Amino acid sequence: MDTDAISDRGMMAAPEAGDGGGGRGKAAGGGSGRKHLSSIANHVLDQCSRTLHKSVDDLVADFEMGLKTTALDNYSRRLVEYCSLQALQSLTSPDLGDTIHEGSFSRFTFDMMLAWETPTPSDQQTTMESISKEREDRKEPLGPNEAVMGDDTSLFYSDMMPLLVNEEPTVGEDAYVWFGSVFPLACDVVNARFTFEALTATTANRLHYPAYDKFLKEMDKSFKSLQNLPTPTEVEFAEDEFILDMEGTAGTQRVVRHIGTTSWPGRLTLTNKALYFEASGKLSYGPAFKVELSDTGMDQQVTTASTGPFGAPLFDKAIEFTSLPEPLLLEFPEMTSSIRRDLWLTMIREVIFLHRFISTYNIESPIHKWEVHSRVILGVIRLHAAREMLRMSPPPPSSFLIFSLYDDLPKGDFVLEQLANNLKETSTITPFSASYVFKSLNKSDPIALFAEMAKEHDRDSSSHEQPLTSLGNTIDQVRDEAREVTVANAHIEGMKEEGLTDSLLVLVGLVSPISKLGPVIQQVTSWDNPPLTGSVLAVTLLIIYNEWVGYALAAALILAVSAMFWARQRKVGEICSEVIIDTSSDKTTMESIVEAQHNMKKVHEYVKTANIVILRLWSIVLARSPKHTETVIWMLTGLAVALAVVPFKYVLMGLTVAIFMANTRAAKAMSNPRGSRRWREWWESIPAVPVHTVDKAELRTA
Repeated sequence: MDTDAISDRGMMAAPEAGDGGGGRGKAAGGGSGRKHLSSIANHVLDQCSRTLHKSVDDLVADFEMGLKTTALDNYSRRLVEYCSLQALQSLTSPDLGDTIHEGSFSRFTFDMMLAWETPTPSDQQTTMESISKEREDRKEPLGPNEAVMGDDTSLFYSDMMPLLVNEEPTVGEDAYVWFGSVFPLACDVVNARFTFEALTATTANRLHYPAYDKFLKEMDKSFKSLQNLPTPTEVEFAEDEFILDMEGTAGTQRVVRHIGTTSWPGRLTLTNKALYFEASGKLSYGPAFKVELSDTGMDQQVTTASTGPFGAPLFDKAIEFTSLPEPLLLEFPEMTSSIRRDLWLTMIREVIFLHRFISTYNIESPIHKWEVHSRVILGVIRLHAAREMLRMSPPPPSSFLIFSLYDDLPKGDFVLEQLANNLKETSTITPFSASYVFKSLNKSDPIALFAEMAKEHDRDSSSHEQPLTSLGNTIDQVRDEAREVTVANAHIEGMKEEGLTDSLLVLVGLVSPISKLGPVIQQVTSWDNPPLTGSVLAVTLLIIYNEWVGYALAAALILAVSAMFWARQRKVGEICSEVIIDTSSDKTTMESIVEAQHNMKKVHEYVKTANIVILRLWSIVLARSPKHTETVIWMLTGLAVALAVVPFKYVLMGLTVAIFMANTRAAKAMSNPRGSRRWREWWESIPAVPVHTVDKAELRTA
């Protein structure tokens, strides 16, 4: 590969007369470039010709020979794609890491993305106009051919500001996704858009070459670092097992395992198959405790947990496996946040989801299984590289991990199902698959499966299956719905951080409109307005007698729908954009404290009353008081006979009449206070089942 610097990579050619990408004519003289191609596209074709040791004319002839039709849309872009794919096939070699380290690979592939994004002079002009408009909207000066930079540039980009030349062209999202679809090194096509957002969050969604070059070099550095990590004590890895991360060593931060009230620092190792913890000894590590993450027969459950002195849950910086025979509680001590814990939790879940994906969709071919494993391994390596590159503002881990990402997104299972179908349709391993990229990075070649992959590759090394359009459409739908969910939950996240007092005030404020229905119902049933109460009673009895309850519910639903239509027509949601909760009070601080104390006493009384009611009911059921139990038996038997004989609608009618007539003067005059007193005395004479609270230790010794 020729690694000469690009002399004019920052100077894009002005639009020239041509076919705008639809024609196939050549400029006079093959060396002067083609007029229908932009300057960067001509440069990429020249680089591809030198890489393949073929002239540009021969490459164009081979491309046109493979065309199935005489007319082709986006001819220039398809030509760039073809030449780039041919060059990439020759670049996927075991020394890929060396080409990444020296920078030639990143420069060449970045130019490929630029050429794909602006293959024609007209595309080049359109891109510059859009960048100019964005810069004008943000009221910032625009330099010649200047790419968009964000105001909130991260410290990484501040440190590398001398390398970010204003005239340096930048890559957009679509070009980055395309390159990920043909060569899954910098990203995986399944989550490429999320990866791009994470990498360019501080640069106005434009990828600069220094950042891209740094990202690839950090990937290669992380890969080599993971390869050189030692295996856990007394553990022999499987041939396809690869270390994803390790902490607890001298050069990393501590990891502590809690067993009861004791704590054991040690070394934690995560692979694509298992999790290992080794307790630290005086001179070495103890035997590794292994958690098998590839066992899909066991429902692995790993959650966040809190730890503290004497088992007190004070510090939310731990993870816990709740589905193991022997409990495993691991703490990741940090001074402030819990970023390390969240990172390890996400990676562990990614491995669990990996094996669950293989089991759920019945992926049986060893080559297909290793392809999925390679995607996960490369995703973790990208995550390590991004975190190293953006230390001051670490990106969210799920943006780089496929299964963790789509497990949280709405309808993410549709994407995983489409991914499984596409994987099963692939019969060969090509230089554009994740497993082959992994092989190109892996010089030690420890995996025996590579031999089988090489045989498959030799059968058809020129074929490259583009991701199906249906997969891309599904990803776009999931992404759009994820944005809607994010917008919908923006205000909810703020409510979750509120304290108990604020949450109670909000609850009371939200329920207060419903409480206004109480006086209305009381007014209807109290016969203060006899015509109104009589009409409601008559309509209710008529609905029950004619069994029109279903129609009444349907009418209520239609009424609710009409209210929604009215609100949408009047744009009530835009006018009333938020709910206002009044938290002011005319009481002093001392009065508020006293009132809160009284309210707590009331709550305590309610809890005790509920406990007594439940214990007395248990006493009746267990016949601890035979006299009361016999009374209840006769009452329930009579009620059962009545319900069996009398039609249920007449029972409902009787209850309705009783409710309405309870507040009449006649009912009040006929009421006997002695009857309610006798019932209260009968209830209070029921002995409650005694309760004795004990500790677990007392139960074991009993």
